[in-house]
Amino acid sequence: MKKNKFGLIGAAGYVAPRHMRAIKDTGNILNAALDPFDSVGIIDSYFPESSFFTETERFERHIDKMRRSGKGLDYLSICSPNYLHDSHIRLGLRNDCEVICEKPLVINPKNVKYLKLLEKESGRKINNILQLRLHESVIDLKQSINNNKVYDIELTYITSRGKWYDYSWKSNISKSGGLSMNIGIHFFDMLMWIFGPPLENVVFLKENKTIFGFLKLERANIKWLLSIDGELLRQNKISKKMYRSIKIGKKEFEFSHGFEDLHTKSYVEILKGGGFGIDDLSPSLELASKINKSKIHQAPNNFSHPLLRYLR
Repeated sequence: MKKNKFGLIGAAGYVAPRHMRAIKDTGNILNAALDPFDSVGIIDSYFPESSFFTETERFERHIDKMRRSGKGLDYLSICSPNYLHDSHIRLGLRNDCEVICEKPLVINPKNVKYLKLLEKESGRKINNILQLRLHESVIDLKQSINNNKVYDIELTYITSRGKWYDYSWKSNISKSGGLSMNIGIHFFDMLMWIFGPPLENVVFLKENKTIFGFLKLERANIKWLLSIDGELLRQNKISKKMYRSIKIGKKEFEFSHGFEDLHTKSYVEILKGGGFGIDDLSPSLELASKINKSKIHQAPNNFSHPLLRYLR
């Protein structure tokens, strides 16, 4: 059985080990990795023989030589900061690679059309990691939904971030796309996949660390809160560093477990010729962008979120 040759951009990041594991678990090889930071000892756990580069120019020269010698990469996996995804996708397509990219593909949805043109010209596919669509509990939920009913949903995701966050690219909205792109897009994609396209989108609070709003989908009315403010957890006496909750009506939708192998499942589908393409992600990308650009509205008196009390 042929072993596919992979390249990886963003080897020092939080999500990179999941990609390394997925490459290994599917019986393939990581040939070359790139990251400006050299604290990448995690590679030794998976592919100690992989070439490693801290400069994009030298990495691209290396994979170009491989391509010209007839031993080019088959896939390029991208885990770099969001604002670099577009450039790194182009790098992959130029070097005749199938691309696997974390969300969001781009921060500005207008750039999607150019990626689609490059995809067509290269004959290679840009694959998105939409791992929540492969979560068993999410699949079961989708199958249980009555398409003739409109559901009331409350989405809450709070994860505490330390002072380092203020100095990282993630806190810079021009580089990360803000909370709606960096965190929200995962949940928006999942909910739209289950409950249909957006009909209305209103934002009531938009701060550096917390955003709160209302989203009306074809089959759901969603009150949502996204935050990286640990004070929300402390003030509400939540001892965990992460609080994740989706309530459908009065019932809590439980999907805290089952995340361990979702990237591997994603790779299995991609390697079979399936996977999720540009058009699959585009609706949630558009929505996250609109949330970023939305004006702040005054929330109705009867519309609030219990965990926002201390901000009021």
